[in-house]
Amino acid sequence: MQQQPTEVVSPRHDPPPTGGSGDVSDALMAKPTWSDHDLIGHGIPIYDVPFVTVGGGLGSFAMVDILRVAGVSAEHMVALSDLDQPSETYEHLAKNSQIPSHERLRSDSGSVLDCLWGWPGYALREAIADRNPKRAWQVMTEPILAEYFTPKAGQVYESVTREANRIGWSSMVKKGVVRTVRRREGGEYFVLFTPATGTAATKRIAYRCRYVHIAVGYPGVKFLPDLQAYRDKYQDYAKVLNAYEPHLHAYEEMLRRPTTVLVRGSGIVASRVLQRIIDDRDNTGAQTTIVHLFRSYPDGYQGDKRTFRRPARNGWSYQAFNYPKSAWGGQIRYTLEKLEGQERSDYIDQLGGTNTAPRKDWQEQLDRGLEQGFYKQLRGTVKTVEPTADGRQVNTVVTTPDGYELGIEADFIIDATGLEASIEEHRVLKDLLSYGGADKNPKGRLNVDHDFLIRGTESGAGRLYASGSITLGGYYAGVDSFLGLQYASLRIADAMAAEGFCKKIGPLRSAAQWTRWARNKTP
Repeated sequence: MQQQPTEVVSPRHDPPPTGGSGDVSDALMAKPTWSDHDLIGHGIPIYDVPFVTVGGGLGSFAMVDILRVAGVSAEHMVALSDLDQPSETYEHLAKNSQIPSHERLRSDSGSVLDCLWGWPGYALREAIADRNPKRAWQVMTEPILAEYFTPKAGQVYESVTREANRIGWSSMVKKGVVRTVRRREGGEYFVLFTPATGTAATKRIAYRCRYVHIAVGYPGVKFLPDLQAYRDKYQDYAKVLNAYEPHLHAYEEMLRRPTTVLVRGSGIVASRVLQRIIDDRDNTGAQTTIVHLFRSYPDGYQGDKRTFRRPARNGWSYQAFNYPKSAWGGQIRYTLEKLEGQERSDYIDQLGGTNTAPRKDWQEQLDRGLEQGFYKQLRGTVKTVEPTADGRQVNTVVTTPDGYELGIEADFIIDATGLEASIEEHRVLKDLLSYGGADKNPKGRLNVDHDFLIRGTESGAGRLYASGSITLGGYYAGVDSFLGLQYASLRIADAMAAEGFCKKIGPLRSAAQWTRWARNKTP
């Protein structure tokens, strides 16, 4: 049963024990289950809404978008976020990792975020907009006759914004920060929320809801341990950098004088960092030397050719054409659905994450760099990271596979190894692990079932779901891809439909809703 949001106000005749401060006390935070009277006694207003999504990024957007198609009205959903647009965090990370709006994304998402039907896709839209069939032909002939197609980053942002406007996203968003999610006495949940300054009479408010969806993305930026230790010891934030942080000053310095850059990592972000540096060399005459340190050095095809093969060349593993698509409809999906615990975690490790597509122009840059000597590759493990004697550079001592030690003096070190921070670094997730009944899977992320329900968190008829990177290690791979976000949302919506919260998206509803999407009409 869908209810209209209503406010529950603390009774004036019942003075709260804390004086009705409008905030939680330490004693309340120590309780794993809250009653209505607990919050009323603290002077915290309660609002009823059936569904709340926490995060407000692309994961929340995908979930809300599908629920709107499934017949849930905007009045029955709330998205709690500190973001202005659902693509804001993704765009921020992309720009920092050297993928501006006019550049193409580096991996195939296998989906269209603003259109759960996947048609028309990004390539067809681009072909129509440019009046050039080249992109459509590219998709039809990839990967045999043409390179993988990926959309321009700006195209993704614009299409998400269009769909957000169509479904009434802004009316569902409440600006602020989520403090915690707690079980409610008698069933369901409370989502404790700190509204944006000046938007509420109290410091905290609470949403009382049956369904909660957690989509907070990566908990944070994580450095390699040796680089984090260097930062902690020397407080050097100018020379030791993470690719996901703002670090434009490094590229600007490379244009001013000859520099040496040590790049660590061999995935999507590392590929973009290298291309940015080499593009600057080619376009401006910059004299930058790149030293690329590999932990492993794959070459040739990786994986089982019967199910999954990832091409590799010169230390780089490239995006497999069937991945992450196969994680949601092929043998990889069927295999993972049957595996449990550590066995499933090991299989996901074999698959690896999404990698950069094998771009000919970028491969040519690296081949040319190796030939001319401005791009150097090195395999080994880091022993120490210390400032040079004059403090102008950072010296990295590396132990090579044959036991030799080499010192690399660099003006900058760029960590492009990925976003792998512990989920406990996010306050809401840490609280769920401590008080909400949640636990971690063997990969250290939230333990979810096949429908992305967070195991151990049920509260009467209440259901707590999650999607995105925080569910890696569950029954599906590629959970942080566009397709992964959509698939998780579809599984969750199906589970909620079985409980009567929304409609099942069958053939007739699907066709009707696609027609409304194509006409840019409200669901």
